[in-house]
Amino acid sequence: MDGQAERKEWIGRVMVGVRAVLSLAGRRTAVPLAWRNMLADKRRLLRSTSGIAFAVLLMLLQLGFRGAFSDSAVGVIRNIDGDILLTSSSKFKFAGKDPFSRRQLYAARAVEGVESARPIYADWTISSWKNPQTRKLYTAGVLAFDPDQPVFLFPEVREHLEALRQPDTALSDRRGRRFLGFARAGTLTELSRREIRIIGNFALGPDFSSDGIVITSDRTFLKFLAPHRLAAGELADVEFGVIKVRPGYSVELVQHTLKQTLPASIAVRTMAEWLALETAFQDSRTPVGPIFMLGTAIGFIVGMMISYQILYTDLSEQLSQYATLKAMGYENAYLVKVVLEQASFYALVAFLPSWLLGVCLYYIIGEITLLPLRMTFGISVGTLALTIGMCVLSGFLAVRRVLAADPAELFR
Repeated sequence: MDGQAERKEWIGRVMVGVRAVLSLAGRRTAVPLAWRNMLADKRRLLRSTSGIAFAVLLMLLQLGFRGAFSDSAVGVIRNIDGDILLTSSSKFKFAGKDPFSRRQLYAARAVEGVESARPIYADWTISSWKNPQTRKLYTAGVLAFDPDQPVFLFPEVREHLEALRQPDTALSDRRGRRFLGFARAGTLTELSRREIRIIGNFALGPDFSSDGIVITSDRTFLKFLAPHRLAAGELADVEFGVIKVRPGYSVELVQHTLKQTLPASIAVRTMAEWLALETAFQDSRTPVGPIFMLGTAIGFIVGMMISYQILYTDLSEQLSQYATLKAMGYENAYLVKVVLEQASFYALVAFLPSWLLGVCLYYIIGEITLLPLRMTFGISVGTLALTIGMCVLSGFLAVRRVLAADPAELFR
């Protein structure tokens, strides 16, 4: 015991002298300790960042898939040329069959500020599509409009308006599921067991509701898919009413007037509101939100466990350095800062290769699954924040090893 007390007293005297020298120098030399600790062993750095990078890549993929499924669900909505969308008030998702009377479009056209009110017909359940190569039947979604009143922003659709005016013609989705086959311009196949001629293709892709989409004219749609033969003067029900607001008028004001004019059975939503509604539906009423958010949480927990083990091992190997710093008079706050800086450096070094690999995987998986996988700014920043968060939290847990360090242990 006496020997240990003497060592502590000697260490104390040495540290007093060191502090005096530093005081005379006027400052303490700033040393990037966290950075140097991380780079002290290159092999260990590679092993450590590889483990953290795996967790980062897992989170990137989970968030990417979540965004891709949500984007595929709103792909059609983003390609509708309108400011306001009229639907049945009981319609809770875009790809749900729930038509309303076309007469409501005439009432909407009379509202001040409305430039046009154009119909869209749709079906996702009874429209059978015959694969041109295998001749097998599958269900495909069908969207239809009046070529004299175009509603879609797809450039290929706008280029083929004249051809769509011809009876029994359609455009097919070239990014549809591969089992639907590929129908180039001029292909004859069947839609709803009637012969149809493909005049071109557009790019959309599958979603939860359909494996592919066919776009045709309203006349062809009603001929192929009308629930019953229309009597003279009878108007077919429509799935959507696309409202275009006149320049100089407020979309919100026109929306408010439409709500007052149309019956309660008609929902009047802006395109932004429909995008938000469909995204919320995919996140809450389908497996997309819970599954991929759970996967992200698992990636975060795994990464936190890996980074904790890495930091704890590093601090155990560097314990003598931290004990020396404590003996020199550095406070615990400084030591905690160094550990958290080292944790943040690990996060940044691991994130960059994960992000680059994620971009490559997004492209490869997107081409295979036909999903719109894109490395967006939101996904990148969100994953970076999660990466830094998991490493910093691990640092808070591992720093206890440093705080418990005893300077006297250096001389045992």
